[in-house]
Amino acid sequence: TIASGNEDFSTLVAAVGAAGLVETLQGEGPFTVFAPTNAAFAALPAGLVDKLLLPENKDLLVKILTYHVVGAKLISAEVMAGEVPSVEGQNITVTTEGGVKVNGANVVAVDIEASNGVIHVIDAVILPPDVDVSAL
Repeated sequence: TIASGNEDFSTLVAAVGAAGLVETLQGEGPFTVFAPTNAAFAALPAGLVDKLLLPENKDLLVKILTYHVVGAKLISAEVMAGEVPSVEGQNITVTTEGGVKVNGANVVAVDIEASNGVIHVIDAVILPPDVDVSAL
């Protein structure tokens, strides 16, 4: 709901809708969402977002989006370097040297409170290690 009220997340909101994850992410939680901005999605290879939004790619889109979600509320003061399990099932690598990063994406805004968790804004879309988007 918070993301849908911010135009910087319109691509993320569209992707969450296409993936059928709106109700899940509005559920009880708690969740930590590493939310890519529209600019982060725009930095992906040309045409990739449109391909991911197609119904035949829904499973892959769900996999990518749930990789951005942690099944716990992690505020910035609690973030430490290491591996954090995503809702998708694979770990996200958090580093703190020179600023907080998740899988190399910079965390550019933190601790946006939601009723069921927290949002941290990132400047890149992160992909699970076993996803090859060049196959699309």
